[in-house]
Amino acid sequence: MNYDVIIIGSGPGGYVAAIRASQLGLKTAVVERESLGGICLNWGCIPTKALLKSAQVFEYINHAAEYGIKTAEAEADFAAVIKRSRGVAEGMSKGVQFLMKKNKIDVIMGSGKVKPGNKVEVKGADGSQTELTAKNIILATGGRSKELPSVKQDGKKIIGYRQAMVLPEMPKSMVIVGSGAIGVEFAYFYATMGTKVTVVEFMDNIVPVEDEDISKQLLRSFKKVGIEVMTSSSVESVDTSGNGCKVQVKTAAGMQTIECDIVLSAAGVVANLENIGLEETGIKTEKGKVVVDEFYNTSVKGYYAIGDIVGGQALAHVASAEGIICVEKIAGQSPEPLDYNNIPGCTYCSPEIASVGYTEKAAKAAGYELKIGKFPFSASGKASAAGAKDGFIKMIYDAKYGELLGAHMIGANVTEMIAEIVVARKLETTGHEMLKAVHPHPTMSEAIMEATADAYGEVIHL
Repeated sequence: MNYDVIIIGSGPGGYVAAIRASQLGLKTAVVERESLGGICLNWGCIPTKALLKSAQVFEYINHAAEYGIKTAEAEADFAAVIKRSRGVAEGMSKGVQFLMKKNKIDVIMGSGKVKPGNKVEVKGADGSQTELTAKNIILATGGRSKELPSVKQDGKKIIGYRQAMVLPEMPKSMVIVGSGAIGVEFAYFYATMGTKVTVVEFMDNIVPVEDEDISKQLLRSFKKVGIEVMTSSSVESVDTSGNGCKVQVKTAAGMQTIECDIVLSAAGVVANLENIGLEETGIKTEKGKVVVDEFYNTSVKGYYAIGDIVGGQALAHVASAEGIICVEKIAGQSPEPLDYNNIPGCTYCSPEIASVGYTEKAAKAAGYELKIGKFPFSASGKASAAGAKDGFIKMIYDAKYGELLGAHMIGANVTEMIAEIVVARKLETTGHEMLKAVHPHPTMSEAIMEATADAYGEVIHL
């Protein structure tokens, strides 16, 4: 059982790295303890988007009259919505199984642990143990829901994202702790389905990693649909002794008690570093992450790490890119190191959020003199026709050289539009080139050109 590459974990980092390794002629194996595709495919990115699509369809039906369509009153079948989401995830997992076979990658089910001497020990669910060897071992063990000391998850009343995707019935009320991507996506889903949702965020703004203008717009949009938001607040304790939960929230105005059926802890993710052999092998960690260089070498030769267990954004597409770069370097190619300042971030609540590069605050802190343009979707013909006028596009340019420093979008389908900016930044496109690149009319993407025109004092439709 000797391989060129063994990868522990088959999420979007692990399985993509395995396929690329196989393409490059390396004998490859993947060790997976649960399901091929990892958390993203089975319990994250994919099934959540299925849930959000059901919520969006329900929202469309409830607002059909605004489009001139008469319908009977719609009713959400919560169990069927959950079932559809699980079916989508299962279908994608089978797709990864097919890709493993197609690329002649050995899949070994069990819990993998690295050992000195380029060895991997695999413990099967039946208690069996197998030892594998490889010239190169890649750790891609991903992350899990982060537990706050004041919000201990019991899996029933205080839950993480996994339980939030398979609740047996729709709760009447829910408190969501944290307003990152996971928190606001579930806030939109449950609020649209009919749950009374309160979001509690420790920072001053919701979606705190985003540009402040984006945060303020999402707050307005959430309040409009009845989602209550508490910023600069923290959950101090949760009493689950009664039928529901009594949540003690510390705010600037003092302590408040919120009663609800379910508390969803969405305070981020923590890396899966336990019981994977780091200490025995001598692999260095720092602040809960594996220390790696730009090609994902750990402190021990022949051992690598990618994805949520290393520094950088904990995103599926980041893990995939890291996996490809890692195995291309192993295979003797000359890949470029990943530019972590050109990674798009997407949040799939409604309105959607998409961003890349510097926020306005970060660009100023970096010493740039800025040209900033904004174009609201309320001035977009396509957005008006679609009934999706919430939001805007904000473009940030360096005033001196016209460098495209960042873009921040909130609105319908903006997650499909951000790739234009990623490619433009990769090609070192300037503001003048963005402005003179003709965008089709009528589209939402015109707002990119218009926001650029606004930055340069040439906007037409404002």
